[in-house]
Amino acid sequence: MDPILSCKNVTVFRGKTRALDSLNLEIASGQSTAIVGPNGAGKSTLLKLITRELYPFVEPASELKIFGEPRWNVWELRYRLGIVSLDLQNTFFPDTTGRKVVLSGFVTTLGHVNETDLTEDQMKRAQFLLADLEIEFLQDKPIRKMSTGQQRRFLLARALVHDPEALVFDEPTAGLDLASKFHYLRSVGQLIDRGKTVVQVTHHVDEIPPEIDRVVLLDRGEILADGSKPEVLTAENLSQLFGVGVRVVVEDGYYRALPA
Repeated sequence: MDPILSCKNVTVFRGKTRALDSLNLEIASGQSTAIVGPNGAGKSTLLKLITRELYPFVEPASELKIFGEPRWNVWELRYRLGIVSLDLQNTFFPDTTGRKVVLSGFVTTLGHVNETDLTEDQMKRAQFLLADLEIEFLQDKPIRKMSTGQQRRFLLARALVHDPEALVFDEPTAGLDLASKFHYLRSVGQLIDRGKTVVQVTHHVDEIPPEIDRVVLLDRGEILADGSKPEVLTAENLSQLFGVGVRVVVEDGYYRALPA
């Protein structure tokens, strides 16, 4: 299968800032990957490249492909790529019900959907996801009355309606309490076990589920390290990346960065 992402000498500017600098990176289908870096490292820029919200600076030697293709109709891309992010979560109107959040994934809107326009199979798919993510009982509740963790689960269900090949998570546990964080990470791990490829963007190493083995450290638009968790998540690498002394603790497949 074609790689989910293939970057060759890709440079991206955000205003006058060079957010990514001659980036070379490939993420194969089936290779769940965590992109880790501090604020300003270029993580969000990379995510927006994958979702086609940003485009690279055009150079003869550069190439960017998503699922093997250099050009995409972004609506068609949504069928193959599910997105979960705090930015997307905050765009829904507060009175949108959880059910509408999920169903809107079929028509790529922000909660506006006429259920009579959906097929019986689509309605069944939505109900299956609501039950699978244990949020069926909340489906008629407006999102403004939900906890952040509950909102995040509805957003995940929305991302899954088309049964996409890959999922992109941007800071997936931001704003979650401890119980919601554990539940969410367990859900992500289960999706990987079921064959979904996950690309996770984060600056917290402790929110990388054990099921993700590959880690890319991104620093000021360049790759500092790329490989398996034992190879990459070392005290030396993380101390260099975040500019502070770090020691690493590993337990039950989770990595934690603590003060050196």
